[in-house]
Amino acid sequence: VQLQASGGGLVQAGGSLRLSCAASGSTYAMAWFRQAPGKEREFVAGISWSGGSTYYTDSVKGRFTISKDNAKNTVYLQMNSLNAEDTAVYYCAADRFPRTISTGTRNFGFWGQGTQVTVSS
Repeated sequence: VQLQASGGGLVQAGGSLRLSCAASGSTYAMAWFRQAPGKEREFVAGISWSGGSTYYTDSVKGRFTISKDNAKNTVYLQMNSLNAEDTAVYYCAADRFPRTISTGTRNFGFWGQGTQVTVSS
């Protein structure tokens, strides 16, 4: 499975962006991670295969929304109220196996190429 992420860009603090990740085939749970310069890649949000379950890291709860369109094999990340701490390269990822949403990078076998999100203060 190949993942193609898009939608990043430069936005002012308080603004919004929507990231998209198109998969070349069906996947199980999917997630968004991000990596800021000099920092480890961190989990942001995940969604189950059916789209019925979602999970967020605390710092984005209430601001970000992950959703999935299974007909299009696409996952989205709507990001609102962005702040400078959200600046990072955002990666989408897909799990190889049918299991609950994981927050660990090692559980995701497929990765997109990353899309840069820059929030100016």
